[in-house]
Amino acid sequence: MVSVVYEALVTVVLTLHFAFLAYLAVGGFLAWRWPRTIWLHLLTAVWGVLVVAASLTCPLTTLEHWARGRAGQAVSDAGFIDRYLAGVIYPEDQVWAARIILGLAVGVSWAGYAVVLRRRRARKDQEHMPTGVRP
Repeated sequence: MVSVVYEALVTVVLTLHFAFLAYLAVGGFLAWRWPRTIWLHLLTAVWGVLVVAASLTCPLTTLEHWARGRAGQAVSDAGFIDRYLAGVIYPEDQVWAARIILGLAVGVSWAGYAVVLRRRRARKDQEHMPTGVRP
């Protein structure tokens, strides 16, 4: 019975990990619609860069390994990306290409966010101008 709880925890952690990576990829685009979420996406991107650049172990990976061990499952030394994405979503030897594409997606989303924000501010400024002053 206890192992079922740990197996469920593994599933929850994996779901959170996938959600985190999905948000990393598209969160900047979501901020076009919900601008206040850009701060959450900025934190997500910073964490993603730190994990890669400093070779940090994600706490979700640590939690997954712990829960797998408690559930009596095999625990791998591989991290989440190496275990579930490399060789599945992209070829294992193309990790850098995948990172570059992800970085470009984030960059494009942030550039688009800046354009959307600028347009909203311009529209807001026009709404607050006296009627006879509008161009």
